[in-house]
Amino acid sequence: MQGHWCERAIDYDGSQLRAHWLLDRFALAGDAIVGFRGACDVTPDEVADLADLDGPGIRGAQMVHFVWEAFAATDLLLAVHRQRLLSAQAVEVLGELAPTAAIRRDGDDLYVGDAKLSISIATVSPVSALIHFAVNESPDGAPVAIACLRELGVDGRAFGERLLARVVAEQASIDTARAKVRAKGEWR
Repeated sequence: MQGHWCERAIDYDGSQLRAHWLLDRFALAGDAIVGFRGACDVTPDEVADLADLDGPGIRGAQMVHFVWEAFAATDLLLAVHRQRLLSAQAVEVLGELAPTAAIRRDGDDLYVGDAKLSISIATVSPVSALIHFAVNESPDGAPVAIACLRELGVDGRAFGERLLARVVAEQASIDTARAKVRAKGEWR
């Protein structure tokens, strides 16, 4: 799987969560994850989570975003598993960068106390599985009570680059683990 950290700010509005956006924007063909920083304001037409359709909206003035596209299977269950693993890896990275912070994961969401630290969604297209995961970098612009990296004393770029590297390494490890197993009953 390819990983890329984009230095340029990109404001996320939900339209990025579509097949081949990573190819169109970054020339990344195949399974890939890209990290970037920017604002978030998901338009109602782009909301993927049905639970959010009548909610307060999905916004944030500055977030660290990840868009992941995988082509091996357009399986929503597998995409949600990947999304949960990504969230768990984010908790691990934050534990390294802010060891005294009490960050908890509930499904694919991260919290500090009752304040929401992240947003995330997994979905599928006809050709791929897609994940968006983002962590609040600043405390501004959200319609709900949030926690943010700045309050935790964590640099957004450092967090983003470290999480990106961890996800790519984990996927490589998964690919290796899958390829080195012999079937039951298979002889050498």
